[in-house]
Amino acid sequence: MTAFLSSLTLFLATAVQMGTHILFAVLGGIMCEKIGNMNLGIEGMMLLGAAVGFSAALSTANPLAAVAAAGIAGAAGALIYGIITVSLRGNQVVTGLILTIFGAGVSGFLGKGLSGKALPEAVSAAFAPVSVPLLHHIPVLGRIFFIQSPYVLAGMILALILYVYFKYTRAGLNARAVGENPAVADASGIPVNLYKYIHIVLGGFFCGLGGAYLSLVFVPRWQENITAGAGWIAVALIIFSTWNPLRAIFAAYLFGALKGVGFKFQNIDLSVFGKKIVFSPQLLDMLPYFATILVLIFITRRKKKEYQAPAGLGTAYFREER
Repeated sequence: MTAFLSSLTLFLATAVQMGTHILFAVLGGIMCEKIGNMNLGIEGMMLLGAAVGFSAALSTANPLAAVAAAGIAGAAGALIYGIITVSLRGNQVVTGLILTIFGAGVSGFLGKGLSGKALPEAVSAAFAPVSVPLLHHIPVLGRIFFIQSPYVLAGMILALILYVYFKYTRAGLNARAVGENPAVADASGIPVNLYKYIHIVLGGFFCGLGGAYLSLVFVPRWQENITAGAGWIAVALIIFSTWNPLRAIFAAYLFGALKGVGFKFQNIDLSVFGKKIVFSPQLLDMLPYFATILVLIFITRRKKKEYQAPAGLGTAYFREER
């Protein structure tokens, strides 16, 4: 029993690590969608953050500089999206798709000289697992959540901060008002465009951090298309989390656990009635994505107000038509 519990704890701790980049991406998407902008460019911003963060780590050997550079790269991509959709009132869906293509192209160009290079020791050491005082002594949960890389812990803390921000602060409530009805928010004296720009850029910053987690911590080296579609999963998990940062933690780590199940079963040989059962790696890789589809079907059937998207999501705001 002790061996089983130890194995389960290790598996769940790994699931947390495998879901951290998704968590940052989902939080970035929530920042955008809470103020009414649907940004499908999450994948592109993650790729920008991964490539620029890895480049900065090699150039400076400074972990803080690498993380900051990654976030700024994601924010720069989001700013482009903001200018087109907020100031120029361009189509949000098309702009997001273009941002993804742009991010993939830029990261591919930057990544040509990054393959095969190892991170400086100072960067690797900075992101090594640490034990949170007192909390790591909690049975089971302590080993799962509180003996992790500072990057992983930062993702959980950020989710808690955003939950408090949107639920209890005046600025957060104003942001939600902008997402629900920008015309009413504007009439109430809330600077709609300013709120949109701030939240879109911050959302891009978080997405960039999510990409950098892969290249700086989880892999940690540069690989072509290192995100492997994680940005698109994040788009789905924003809905799964019902635009709630705390639920985003559960959604991201659930996805990480499902990815972990795939890796686990690839190395297991089962025999039933003398017949050996082999799990196809391709089918196992499909498991988290298939589960995401099922969850989305379930969520969209729930009609409670708290589970619905912001009313103004995806709609450009024209002040002259107020």
